[in-house]
Amino acid sequence: MLKSISRTLLTGLITILPIVLTIYLLYWLAISSENVMRNALHLILPDLVYFPGLGMIVGLVVVFFVGVMMNAIIVRQLFLFSEQLLYRLPLIKTIYRAMRDLFDFFTPKENKFGRVVTVHVNGMELIGFVTQEDTTKLPASFKSEEGVLVYIPMSYMIGGFTVLIPRKDIHHCSMSMDEAMQFVLTAGITGKK
Repeated sequence: MLKSISRTLLTGLITILPIVLTIYLLYWLAISSENVMRNALHLILPDLVYFPGLGMIVGLVVVFFVGVMMNAIIVRQLFLFSEQLLYRLPLIKTIYRAMRDLFDFFTPKENKFGRVVTVHVNGMELIGFVTQEDTTKLPASFKSEEGVLVYIPMSYMIGGFTVLIPRKDIHHCSMSMDEAMQFVLTAGITGKK
């Protein structure tokens, strides 16, 4: 009886927790952007008629404007130049590079990884993502005509390995990128449907 109640409570918690955390994150982002933009608006225009939500609206307009500006080649070059400066500052480069890599991972780009493959290693089958078919772009020690660079993620987003694998040891996997990522990150708990 007690085991059944515990299992039911755990099921409820697992069901509700992702929803609650998502709503809380969105709420936190909205409140934070509202506070920051409200203070910025009061500095710029002290006599501004303020109403709740104006800071968030202005924040969205600023983000949209930055997105539009990033389409201009000159702005993009200035951004890349300033980013290179950040990469030279001792503590900032570590934090900024980690944040940049995290956000780059979630940006919607086509062919972020080339394709889903299975990799044969010591009698094991691993799911991997081809990151470089053409190894001529890689450092000299990684250049290999019969090799392919493959990223093998670890479960539960712990990390992964980027390895140079002989072409004969990789095979096409019939999973889509999303299915394979979901499968690997949950350690196979969510199987292909």
